[in-house]
Amino acid sequence: MSIRQSAKIALASLAFALVSTHAVAEPVINKPAPTFSGKAADGSTINLADLKGKTVVLEWTNHECPYVVKHYDSSSNIPALQKSAAEKGFVWLQVISSAPGKQGHVDGATAISLNEKRGATPTNTILDAEGTIGKLYNAQTSPHFFIINPEGTLVYKGGVDSIKSNKAEDIPKATPYVKDALEALAAGKKVPNQSTAPYGCSIKYAG
Repeated sequence: MSIRQSAKIALASLAFALVSTHAVAEPVINKPAPTFSGKAADGSTINLADLKGKTVVLEWTNHECPYVVKHYDSSSNIPALQKSAAEKGFVWLQVISSAPGKQGHVDGATAISLNEKRGATPTNTILDAEGTIGKLYNAQTSPHFFIINPEGTLVYKGGVDSIKSNKAEDIPKATPYVKDALEALAAGKKVPNQSTAPYGCSIKYAG
C-alpha cells in the first residue's frame, strides 16, 4: 500500500469518526428535540411525538442524590415548579436513567410512591433503566433539565438554578433558570439563559 493510499484511508477514517461524533452529539438549542418512546411508571408508553403542541419539561432525577433531596425533601422547590407548570398546561416528565443495582433505580410503583410522599406532581415518570433516553439527550446529572416548546424545539437545557450546591438555603439566592424559562414560555417570550451548566450527581448509567 502506497503512502498516498494510506493517507486517503486515514483521512476517510477521520471523516467517519467526525460524522459519528456529530451523530451522537448532544441536543442543540433552537433545533428539533430528539424524539423518543419510553415506558412510564404507571405502565403506559410515552411518545414525545404525541406531545407536539405542548410545552414539555424533561427532568432527570435520582431520589437518593443529595442535590435532588435539596430541591424536593429539603425545600419542595421542584414540586412547586411542577405545580406551576401544570397550571400553565405544560407536560412535566421525570426521567430515571439509573441502571438496576445502582443508586436511584426504582420500579414504577416505587417511583409513584416517592412522588406521593414528597408532594411531587409530575405528569408522569419515565423509567429509562437502559439509559437510552438519557444518552440520547446527553443527560449528565440529577437533576438535569431540558425544555421543549410546542413546536418540538429544544429551548432550554441545563441546571435548575445557578448555585451548584446541595444546600436548600442557597435556593433563594440563585438565578432560577427553570422557573424563568417556564414563565417566559407562558408569556410567549424567548427563554433567557437557554443553555446553562447542570449540577448534581452523575447519572448512574449501566456499565
